[in-house]
Amino acid sequence: MIIALAGGVGGAKLAQGLAAVLSPKDLKIIVNTGDDFTHMGLFISPDIDTVTYTLAGLNNKELGWGLTGETWYFMDALERLGGDTWFRLGDQDLATHIERTKRLKDQNLSQITADFCQRLGVKHPVIPMTDDSVQTVVETDIGTLPFQEYFVQHQCQPKFKSVRYEGIEKARPHPEFLAALADPELEAVILCPSNPLLSLRPILGIPGVTNALAKCTAPIVAVSPFIGGKAVKGPAAKIMTELNLPITPAGLISLYDDLLEDGLLDGLVIDTADVDQTDKLERPVIHAANTLMNSLEDSKRLAEQVLEFAAKVKRS
Repeated sequence: MIIALAGGVGGAKLAQGLAAVLSPKDLKIIVNTGDDFTHMGLFISPDIDTVTYTLAGLNNKELGWGLTGETWYFMDALERLGGDTWFRLGDQDLATHIERTKRLKDQNLSQITADFCQRLGVKHPVIPMTDDSVQTVVETDIGTLPFQEYFVQHQCQPKFKSVRYEGIEKARPHPEFLAALADPELEAVILCPSNPLLSLRPILGIPGVTNALAKCTAPIVAVSPFIGGKAVKGPAAKIMTELNLPITPAGLISLYDDLLEDGLLDGLVIDTADVDQTDKLERPVIHAANTLMNSLEDSKRLAEQVLEFAAKVKRS
């Protein structure tokens, strides 16, 4: 069995590749919920939706989020009325948020997610990191911003100073997540090429997760979100620069050492464009591959290489 930790577009793409080569019983996809927030009275779970839509083959490839074939009549009408339109909600996507919000009165997020997946034809388990509330908050040079305001409304332009995850100290990892980490048949934990601080750190920071990772016998392998010193999508490279971390394999490893525990990362998959920066690295084990995923075939190819690499990596 493989556990994939994912958030956002890069995580969703690798999760799609893993789902294409692994059976539903052999893969569990744990998704960040620190981005979740309430907007216009609707509970929105962006990373859960991105992963679910991608696995269902319904994702909007042009935008990188939302549903394919989306229309925007609601937002156009809202704008005419002077409403708040900085967070774009497509007409089809609205149905997801309205139905989820209604169901949250009687069900938890993981129950709703599982049912949505079943209805959309997604067979592989998509599991929220927790059913408790965790809110990612970013400290910037213009003040404290809830994650979506930093990410969407301000387009990540304010200088990133630090991040915190409100409520995380009281959050409980999803029981299936902890059970999977303790499963003797677990073969690898894969950290997908998602933003380490904004997408993966909320998952890793839930009380009990790092301890469970330290105890599991399966190797922990990360896939770099960087190619040639740049992020494929999102603000990861900008944040690294503003934190005075080099956008290199060494910089990424130092960040993961802080997020996990020093030495807990066993393997790192980097893009071939960055292989010349690994000469002096003693750990973890490095594997170079073409990590750009522009198609399902790309995602499958990378997934197969990551799995093959992980099978050879020994636990530190």
